[in-house]
Order: sequence, then C-alpha cells, then structure tokens
Amino acid sequence: MARIKIQLPQKVIASFTIPVRITDINYGNHVGNHAMVEIIHETRVQFLQKHNFTELNAGGTSLIMNELLVEFKNEAFYNDSLEVKIFSGEISRKSFELFYLLTTRRNGATVVIAHAKTGIVCYDYQEKKVDLLPEKLKLILLN
Repeated sequence: MARIKIQLPQKVIASFTIPVRITDINYGNHVGNHAMVEIIHETRVQFLQKHNFTELNAGGTSLIMNELLVEFKNEAFYNDSLEVKIFSGEISRKSFELFYLLTTRRNGATVVIAHAKTGIVCYDYQEKKVDLLPEKLKLILLN
C-alpha cells in the first residue's frame, strides 16, 4: 500500500503547545484519529486568533477546509504536550495550504508524532461561493 508523504515547507510561521487530553485517547491507549484532527483544528484556530481572525472572519472572508491529510509517525499519549509548528504552503487567489509538524519530548528527545496538511478555501457562507483571499491574510501567510 502506497503511503502519503507530506513534505513540510521550510519556514515556520507559528508554533503552539497543545496538551493531549484524556478525551483524545482511544481504546489503543493513544491519541485517536479523530482527536488528531481536533488538535490540528485547535492549532489553526489559535493561529487565527493570534492575528485577531476567526474562521468566520479572517480579514474579511470566511474559511472552509477542503482537504486534510495526516501522516502518522508515532503514537501520542495522555499528558503529552504537543508542539505544533505551522508552515504556509501554496497560496492562490482563493485558497492556501497549511502544513503542521506535531512533536513531543520524551526521555530528553524530540519525537515526531505526525505531519499534516490542510487545504483552506476562502468562502462566503451567505453567498455560498468561493471568495478571494484577503491581502491582510496573504501577508500573514507569506510572513
């Protein structure tokens, strides 16, 4: 079976620490798939808040996710603190990519938990159509 391989861009545009909660743990005693998506979402929301944006108002547009890829590398466990670095990928007139590197520290070493990618489209929920990427958001992504 061919596995996806996510290539992370070079430049980190933000970094956040997200604790693993007991509700993130599945029957295998590690972070479940659903929780990984929630952790990535939480990180993206914190990134937007850092710039006084929300998913419903990111510089004058709303955001909708059209793609999500997660490449699991290692298990994450309850009480792990995940450092999540965000990278900006391809930027177009109406959409952009965000990449994520999730790591934790164990026994003095950095352990890579996952690489992830989200495709984000600028969207007008009232008109139900794709919108243009605001210049203010584009500048942050290029930072």
